[in-house]
Amino acid sequence: MEIGLIGAGLMGYGMGVNLLRKGHRLTTIAHRNRAPVEKLVALGASEAGELDEIARQCQVIILCLSTSEVVEATLATLRPHLRSGQIIVDTGTSDPASTRRIVRDLRQHGVAFADAPLTGGPEQAERGELGVLCGADDETFHALAPVFSCFATTVRHFGPPGSGHAAKLVSNYLVTGMVALVADAFTTAHRSGIDWRSLYEVMQNGSGNSGVLRKMVAPALKGDFDGYRFSIANAAKDIGYYARLAEGEGRLTELAETVAAVFAHAVETGHGGRNVSHLLDPALDEVT
Repeated sequence: MEIGLIGAGLMGYGMGVNLLRKGHRLTTIAHRNRAPVEKLVALGASEAGELDEIARQCQVIILCLSTSEVVEATLATLRPHLRSGQIIVDTGTSDPASTRRIVRDLRQHGVAFADAPLTGGPEQAERGELGVLCGADDETFHALAPVFSCFATTVRHFGPPGSGHAAKLVSNYLVTGMVALVADAFTTAHRSGIDWRSLYEVMQNGSGNSGVLRKMVAPALKGDFDGYRFSIANAAKDIGYYARLAEGEGRLTELAETVAAVFAHAVETGHGGRNVSHLLDPALDEVT
C-alpha cells in the first residue's frame, strides 16, 4: 500500500520503520528535524518535497502532528489535492470537536478520516508495540486494521470519528494527573529530607508503583530528568483538550482544573520544552 507519513518525529519515525518492515511503500516529508526522514529514506522510504506530492501519491496519509491547529492547517494545504477514496489518519492527541469538523469537511470530497491516537512512547513505536484508540466508521476501521497492525499490538475501535480522540484524552488525563502527583509528592519528600531512593524502592512493593513512577523517578535517581519523554507543553495541551471535553459533558472537576494548572504554570514560566519528568527537578522547582 502507498502510505504517506507527515510528522516523522519521535513517534512517527518508529511507525514509519515498522510500515517499511511490513512491506508498505512509504513517502514522508521533512519539517524541522531532517534526521528521522534521512533514516527512513535509508531504509527505503521516499521523501516528498511538498505536501501535495503526498496527497497525489498515497492511498492512506498518516498525520503524527502536535496539535489540532497544526492538523487543520496541514489538511488545508492537502485538501485541494485529495481525491475520493483516500483515508486520512490523525495519530496525534487532538480535540474531538476539531476532529468532527474535519470529518464533515472531508466527507464532501469523498475522503475518509480516522482518529487513531496512540498509547506508548518512542521505544514502543520502534518495537511495533503501540496501542491504537481508533474512531472511524466500520468500513474505514477495517481498511486500516492491517496498517495499524504494523506498529501496534493492541488496537481498539471506540466508535465513530472523534471517539478515539475522546478516549485518548481520558487516558492522558489519568497519566498527566499521575505525573503531577509524583512530582508533587517527591518535591515534598525532597523538602522534608526524605531519601528519594529509599522511598522509591519501598514504593515498588505498594499500590503507588506505576509506569509513571518508574519512568520519572528511576532515571532521576541518577540525575537524569528526561526519563519520561513527553514534553510539558504537550501535556498542557492534552489536559486543556480534556478540560474542554469534560466541560462539554458537565464533568469539569476541581481536580482536572488543578492538574491543568500545574502544566499551564510550567509552560508560563518557560519550561514547556522540557520533558514532564523535569517537574521532579529541584532546580526547576526553585525556578517555578
